Amino acid sequence: MVEVGLGDRLGVLFPGQGAQVVGMGRGVFDASIASRGVFEEADDALAALGAGVSVSKLCFEGPESQLQLTAFTQPAVLTVSVAVWRALQEWRAGGDLPPFVPVAMAGHSLGEYSALVCAGSLGLSDAVKLVHQRGKFMQEAVPVGEGAMVAVVGLEANVVVEICARVDGPVSPANFNAPTQTVVAGAKGLVEQVVGLVHGAGGKALALPVSAPFHCPLMEPAAHRLAPLLDGVDFQDPTVPVVSNVDAALVTTADQARDALKRQVTQPVRWVEGMAHMVSQGVNRMVEVGPGNVLTRLMRRIDRGVPCVAVSGPEAFTNV
Repeated sequence: MVEVGLGDRLGVLFPGQGAQVVGMGRGVFDASIASRGVFEEADDALAALGAGVSVSKLCFEGPESQLQLTAFTQPAVLTVSVAVWRALQEWRAGGDLPPFVPVAMAGHSLGEYSALVCAGSLGLSDAVKLVHQRGKFMQEAVPVGEGAMVAVVGLEANVVVEICARVDGPVSPANFNAPTQTVVAGAKGLVEQVVGLVHGAGGKALALPVSAPFHCPLMEPAAHRLAPLLDGVDFQDPTVPVVSNVDAALVTTADQARDALKRQVTQPVRWVEGMAHMVSQGVNRMVEVGPGNVLTRLMRRIDRGVPCVAVSGPEAFTNV
């Protein structure tokens, strides 16, 4: 349990793809009027695109096979994350507690959209439509089976960067998740070469069950298709600074927010640097909002001096 103190300076984190699980969000939907409004708006947004899927039904009932499809995973995780945040703030207001006012927010990959919605920079309906299309474009950028991603553990990030540089072709770090956990993405055969070099350097490489190699240059076709959609959506200056994935720096304007989302499709998630930047801004306590606790576990590996607690439903509200 992480209790609020007078000196607390809060950072809020939002998970990305991989956090999804059938049943997520049901607790806050049942407990919170604000949360139900989020799910209803998300359902309407996908319906307007003719997606043929209800976000709420997919989150609560599955099927898991459909929830795992990138084009549906992304709006589902986004919706649950925003629903939990709004339910948490609603719960605090009902208990005569002041609302949380974070020093900064950050989201891992897809989670950057959740952060921008909760920071007031991007409308929920627009975000749901964007991430559905984003997932679709990313899936279609590389034929199934031609790309791969592996999590390299036990080696420092600079070693992994050097190993990728030794392989001739499109393979590169995709996520700098923790000091000794770096995800590599690229063409399948080249990723297999990286795995061999990792083992030779004393590290381990774990294949990730993904349908495409995200956050690498092979995603360029997806970036080109997504850019005009981002240009067609209204962004506002965020009310809370958001740490971008691509620069590990604070986004404070609408133009910066849009530009960061364009570039993150093909560039790596600099999560370790982003968390360090939040701490440099005075953040001394973090809350992960949304399904799962992946970011909470990563934070323990990045900086144990900054407590982090995961909140995925109303049962955890009293923990923060």
